Amino acid sequence: MRITPDSIVIFTWHGIHFNATILFTWIVMAILTFGSLIVTRGISSQKPTRIQSVLEAVITVIRNEIRNVTHHEPDIFLPYLGTLFLFISLSNLLAAVPLYHPPTGSLSTTAALACCAFAAGPWYGIRHKGLIGYLKTFSRPSVLLIPFNVTGELTRVLSMSVRLFGNVLSGTMVGAILISLVPLFVPVAMSALELLIGQIQAYIFTILAAIFIASATQAAHDGTAADL
Repeated sequence: MRITPDSIVIFTWHGIHFNATILFTWIVMAILTFGSLIVTRGISSQKPTRIQSVLEAVITVIRNEIRNVTHHEPDIFLPYLGTLFLFISLSNLLAAVPLYHPPTGSLSTTAALACCAFAAGPWYGIRHKGLIGYLKTFSRPSVLLIPFNVTGELTRVLSMSVRLFGNVLSGTMVGAILISLVPLFVPVAMSALELLIGQIQAYIFTILAAIFIASATQAAHDGTAADL
């Protein structure tokens, strides 16, 4: 049983390994890219189609969640947080497809997503207050706490990446074990549960990224660091 898609090497070129993580990441990216082009084609404000109505409902829900977490207008954060949620959600949802391995089952993928979430906080914080204003937030309530504040930010990256990786990995391993023990009904139920957990993880990961952004922008906005 392979623990991570990193161990599945598709081919090697000049010492560079092209593994399943890269392959399925590109597949998910392609589905999202071409799917968005197809869905958004022919959007009309007069006679919306059913697909457009569903899409608008999903965007409305995401915007409301972003507004509730960040206490800012969500449009500036929607492209990043919406894309983050859709990528993780689709990556986990496709686990029902035979021979597919979720790229979120690779620590390298989850670490990269966590680094993006970590970078989003300073990016939006600097946009709200400027570089100097954002850096000052690490010296509150005392300059003696700067190392601890910086360390706290870095540990969040590790926590997010390991949490997502661990949940996807545990679901895959439990499903494989149950398939070897009970070949029909239990694996079906566990597969359904695994898909549900994957969607919950996509939601939680996106909310955590939104909290990071809220912490940076709120601290930049009113001069107080948000307590996570």
